[in-house]
Amino acid sequence: MPAINSLPEAQANALLKAYRASVAAKRRQIWLALAIGLGLYLLSAQVASIRPGFLWAHIGNFTSFFSRITPTLTLDNFAGDVREWYWGFGKWLALLGDTLLVAYLGTLLGVLGAFILCFSASANLTRNWLLRAVVRRWFEFCRTVPTIVFAMIFLIAFKSGPMAGALALAIHTMGALGKLFSEVVENIDMKPVEGTLATGGSWLESIRFAVLPQTLPSFASYSLLRFEINVREAGVMGFIGVGGIGQELLVAIRTFAYSDVSAILLMIIVTVFIIDLATEKLRHRLIGQEALP
Repeated sequence: MPAINSLPEAQANALLKAYRASVAAKRRQIWLALAIGLGLYLLSAQVASIRPGFLWAHIGNFTSFFSRITPTLTLDNFAGDVREWYWGFGKWLALLGDTLLVAYLGTLLGVLGAFILCFSASANLTRNWLLRAVVRRWFEFCRTVPTIVFAMIFLIAFKSGPMAGALALAIHTMGALGKLFSEVVENIDMKPVEGTLATGGSWLESIRFAVLPQTLPSFASYSLLRFEINVREAGVMGFIGVGGIGQELLVAIRTFAYSDVSAILLMIIVTVFIIDLATEKLRHRLIGQEALP
């Protein structure tokens, strides 16, 4: 076997010393980051008045609420108990349908807006920095203002609950998806784009034939994910009067109709589960992957 050459002792000691210094510096950085994180946590807890003792002393109020909304179901009269529990199933189902339609319309309008503007916000396709900055700031504004604030503004302006909800969801969806879409575009392979432009194609033609084939699966995947989020958002916005199942849930809470609260909540949860499973399978198909078991 060939002999292994060893470094001179002085050089080896110098390298070992440098290595130990690097490890020590890394450890100091980790401890500093942990200390800063702990300090911010304590400061946040102080500002939010989060006191473990107080929470533990009143945890019973939280758990007792769930015991109050749990319906009474017996084996002897199970079908009758379920019918009594879901006495308003037809009305609630119609309101849930309204919520889904508001979420769908808001998602559709938001996706269209994000799709149209995302190419102008992408640095690899738009060289005009001013246009790029304006579009990006618009996306930031749309996703920074809470959806419920937009809904309240539109509710005052248009006096129509469902329209206010759909427009609020559309604006927030445009801001959130616009950022995601532009990042997808910025990560594409530019060779097809350069080839399209080199053969005399226009900017729009380069997007149609070189960009969209690479980005459409991701666009669709993000859009479906956003629809799931908007279903929940549309339900919450019912609390401020935009209609749908959320408004009926608020009425049940205010009137202490605890069995109605649990029935409506269960309908919303099951609906979200179904949407999540369906869109997950569709997303996997769109991006060319088999759904995980």
